[in-house]
Amino acid sequence: MTSPLSEAASDVQSPEPPAGLPARVGVLGGGRMGAGIAHAFLVTGADVLVVERDGQSAEAARERVESAAAKSIQRGATDANLEEMASRLTVSVDYDAFTDRRLVVEAVPEDWNLKVASLRRIEDRLQRDAYLASNTSSLSVNGLAKELKRPGNFLGLHFFNPVPASTLIEVVLGEQTAPQLAAEAKRWVEALGKTAVVVNDAPGFASSRLGVAIALEAMRMVEEGVASAEDIDNAMVLGYKHPTGPLRTTDIVGLDVRLGIAEYLQSTLGDRFAPPQILRDKVARGELGRKTGRGFFDWN
Repeated sequence: MTSPLSEAASDVQSPEPPAGLPARVGVLGGGRMGAGIAHAFLVTGADVLVVERDGQSAEAARERVESAAAKSIQRGATDANLEEMASRLTVSVDYDAFTDRRLVVEAVPEDWNLKVASLRRIEDRLQRDAYLASNTSSLSVNGLAKELKRPGNFLGLHFFNPVPASTLIEVVLGEQTAPQLAAEAKRWVEALGKTAVVVNDAPGFASSRLGVAIALEAMRMVEEGVASAEDIDNAMVLGYKHPTGPLRTTDIVGLDVRLGIAEYLQSTLGDRFAPPQILRDKVARGELGRKTGRGFFDWN
């Protein structure tokens, strides 16, 4: 699928990606996170392919990526040409399009069976020396690696939302991740203009485990009537210099996503990660945060 902007940019010379960054990158899933990941690589000069489940989703992914690219130019974050960037973006519904990719990042929803099935389908189409990464925020990288034929070529690349503004990427190493891949992943992160935090696979890694722990305690405080969601968030923003409070962050991430991660951490690390009833109730009512208009805050 081509973009109208691609034709207009046919005579614009494409920049070379920074040294150490794959020239041809694939992303599975063009939702908010997948589009952000695609945009991050696109801005560096890489040729980026986004694969989605159907044509409508693929075109929506294109719009998200191109919109993010336009905003980056408006902010002065890049001096790249929008039309030229669009010429390096391809969207597809065909997994076979991943065949020529040096790196593919899986960014589908945080569901074990979906992750495994998706990673297997991608791996079956990659060259033997290509790399595969998951953007999982909590699922076991070792567990996912055991489902693959080439676990040495696999690791976690946990991007943060919103990807364009975030300066952090969590590089999660599995027990079988090849040392060469671990070193290359750090170079990729640097080439993207971000900072790598390298962790060995463990439930929740470092960031999700700490972030969820704070968020769950904040929810319990709301549940117990200790303070309002706004005041609890202000305490963390003003007192601890967090850029966003734990409850507003939960709304941005999605209450359903936070619930899933908390349930997984409870099953692996114990009841200190048990989801509060207020979280379960809000998810049951469809109050999932910003994406539905209401969570701990009103987003309408």
